[in-house]
Amino acid sequence: MKNMFAYRAQNISIERASALRPEIENFHAEYCAVLDQNQVELWPEFFIEDGLYRATSRENAELGMPVGLIYAEGRDMMHDRAVATSRTQMYAPRFTLHLVSNLRILEETATGEIESQANFLLMQTLIEGPSTVHLAGTYHDTHVRVDGQLKLKERHAIFDTEILANSLVYPI
Repeated sequence: MKNMFAYRAQNISIERASALRPEIENFHAEYCAVLDQNQVELWPEFFIEDGLYRATSRENAELGMPVGLIYAEGRDMMHDRAVATSRTQMYAPRFTLHLVSNLRILEETATGEIESQANFLLMQTLIEGPSTVHLAGTYHDTHVRVDGQLKLKERHAIFDTEILANSLVYPI
């Protein structure tokens, strides 16, 4: 795992990045809507069959350590996690709200892979409590097209804190 926090300049024309931006912003909106509406069993459909999802701390990412708090290789593994999360709720009910900003399109390869970064803020509201910031961090994504639709080949959700609430069970 490379250090994802060294500044990386865009390697794409401003025109092409501008053309891709609305499509990737729409992808983020749909991805977040599924999670915020507690439809976690639909989450794996945002990935290609052999996609990779990793949620890890900034410290581990900076050190190039592949350890992830949530780690799933392939849609089947993601599906297992999603079903387990949605059907065995052993945590206080809550609402979540994902906010995604500062989208940067970094590169589009000759094979059509699109690399991007975006910041995220994950708010949560316990049914009988105030809304709080649950996590903040950065998505490091590789998108590909499957039948004309963007899918994630890889999503590295790197969260900034080293101290987590014990309720991080959902994908970010």
